[in-house]
Amino acid sequence: MLGVFTPDMHFVYVLPGWEGSVADGRVLRDAISRRHGLKVPHGCYYLVDVGYTNCEGFLAPFRGQIYHLNEWR
Repeated sequence: MLGVFTPDMHFVYVLPGWEGSVADGRVLRDAISRRHGLKVPHGCYYLVDVGYTNCEGFLAPFRGQIYHLNEWR
């Protein structure tokens, strides 16, 4: 399942039906390629986890970098 939500925690896109063992990138490619699929607004990015790669519209953290939440408060 792929879920996309706003900073206010409102879902804007949901793609159910995928097994949990499928690679994250494959589910994302499917979501983008569908007729009424996931669209990224021009000039915006979705923050994704390390299971995805950086590409147009999607921003993943650097691999191997340890982020500490208390640094971002």
